[in-house]
Parts: sequence; structure tokens; C-alpha cells
Amino acid sequence: MKTMRGPGLFLAQFASDQAPFNDWTAITGWAAGLGYAGVQVPSIDQRLFDLDLAVTSSAWRDDFLGQAADKGIAVTELSTHLQGQLVAVHPAYDAAFDAFAPPAVHGNPKARQEWAVDQVAKTIRASAALGLNAMATFSGALAWPYLYPWPQRAPGLVETAFDELAKRWLPLLNLAEDHGVDICFEIHPGEDLHDGITFEMFLERVGNHARANMLYDPSHYLLQQLDYLDHIDIYHERIKMFHVKDAEFNPTGRQGVYGGFQSWVNRAGRFRSPGDGQVDFKGVFSKLTQYDFSGWAVVEWECALKHPEDGAREGAAFVRDHIIRVTPHAFDDFAAGSIDQAAVNKALGL
Repeated sequence: MKTMRGPGLFLAQFASDQAPFNDWTAITGWAAGLGYAGVQVPSIDQRLFDLDLAVTSSAWRDDFLGQAADKGIAVTELSTHLQGQLVAVHPAYDAAFDAFAPPAVHGNPKARQEWAVDQVAKTIRASAALGLNAMATFSGALAWPYLYPWPQRAPGLVETAFDELAKRWLPLLNLAEDHGVDICFEIHPGEDLHDGITFEMFLERVGNHARANMLYDPSHYLLQQLDYLDHIDIYHERIKMFHVKDAEFNPTGRQGVYGGFQSWVNRAGRFRSPGDGQVDFKGVFSKLTQYDFSGWAVVEWECALKHPEDGAREGAAFVRDHIIRVTPHAFDDFAAGSIDQAAVNKALGL
């Protein structure tokens, strides 16, 4: 068995124009001060990361990694959540998702998609150049507006949507194979890959591609009322990344999983800081350890109630306390002895 690494922190929810969250050396120093050993970096945030230089300049990469290492921080992975979202966008979401892309491609879905694909490809190359073997992303969505089976969907609609999604991602998966990088899709509502079945539908269409893997985040499963521990049993070979994010689901006679169009704080299902929700993290860490997950345990802070800086501080200790240092031997080894075949045969009456 292997001991997972951590604690790590996803920086997407913390990067801002205010110090110390607007500068790479400052934010890594802040994370280290909270007890983090690694950070997951959104490749789209130019305050922290220059994607073009990460691809083209070894000097820039050395400086980037060196500044973090000086603080005792490793880069766990790069993220293309926002760019991956734009690889596949249903027209209903065009206006909302334009905000994720540069103004030059706003109002032009084809140009926006081309930009997104180029961003993901660059991040794959940058990951390899930085010595990273996994990249986080979203799949995007074409079928999501048709999630509920009423009104009835046109025959073949879902199949066509997944065929197209696979067509768009397959060249990126092949590029990832060329560079030794796993593409880890965060299984997430709002994406066509939002549960195990939809991941399998996609996986079948990309030929069970070895680089098509999962970012496991139990909070999204709890809010769907999916068995997130059984999910590890089923998909552990594909789980290559882990977000430590909590959630709670408190249905009432007035609302359930759909939330009644309420704000996050007023929904039956809402995200919480690690330890404040209902996810059985002892079970999660035990399952992942059982299956030799050796990646990073990365806190993704999203909470409807708690201040982010408090959540980040508490999250580092929470992960550190949950990581299981694996045993080098069986607990009953003290009673074991060397094989005495004659004694074995005698015990069996042979």
C-alpha cells in the first residue's frame, strides 16, 4: 500500500486582486503558513501562472517551481476547469460561459471552443514540462439541459451528444498520452460527466482511453445521493485525483435535490468546509488508501457559511489528520513463522 500526499490546496477559490492572493510567491507563502505542502494551480489565472511561458521557457518553469519550493510548497497539478468547460457548451449557456474566455472570442462559440482546446492542449504540455503526471478539468456539456426526462428527449439526442463530446476530447486524450499526463475529469453536476454511468458512456466512446480518468470529489456525489464509497470500489483504477470538499443534504417537505432555485445557503444540499458536512471522510480516506491511491489530497474550499480563510486553515489540519500512513507489515506478523512444509503437511493430515 501507499501513503497519499498532502495536504494540498486548490487555489482557484482564493486567487484575487488582494494581497497575498494576487502573487505566486505571496500565495504560496500564505499556503505554507497554514500547513499546506502543495497547491493545485488554475492555469487560466495569469496572476499566478503564465501558461505560454510554462510551455516555452524552461527558465520560467524553474523559477516558478523554485519560488514555491523555497516556501516548502510543491505544485500538485494544473487545472483547466474553466477551459475544459468551454470545450463543449450547449447554446443555452453561451452567454454565461463567455465570461470564462477572452473578450476577443465572446459571441463566437466556434472561436471560443478553439481557444479552449488550445488552452487545454497547452496545459497538458505545461504539465509534462513541469514534471506533473495529471491535469484537472471539466468535460463540458452538450446534453446537460436535457438531464430530466421530461419533456421527452428526441430519440438519439443523448447518444449524439456523447458521440460529439468524445470526438472533441479524443485528440486531447491522445496528446495527453504522448506527454504522459492523465486527464482527470471532475465528475460534477453541470458537466455531461456527472456520475459513474455518464463517465462510462464517455469512456466507451473514447475506446477506454488510458488517459481518461477521474477527479474524485465526494461532495458532488452526496448532493446527488450517490454512494460515494461504493463509487471508489467501482472506479478506483480510474481515480487519479482527489478533492477534499464536504457537503450536507437536508431535505424537507418543501425542497430536495433540485433546491427550489434557492441560494446556496438556503438549499437542502449545500457545500461545507471539510469536517462541517456529512461526508464520511474516514471512510473515503480508508477506501482510497486500500486501493493504493498515492496522489494528493487537495482541499477545495467551497462553503455556504464559513469564511474562506478559516476554511483553508482548518482544511490543512483536517487533511493532515485524515491521511493514513500505511503500515509496512501485517498486524499479526509477530505470530508468523517461516514455512515448515513438514509441519504444514502434518496439520493438513497429508
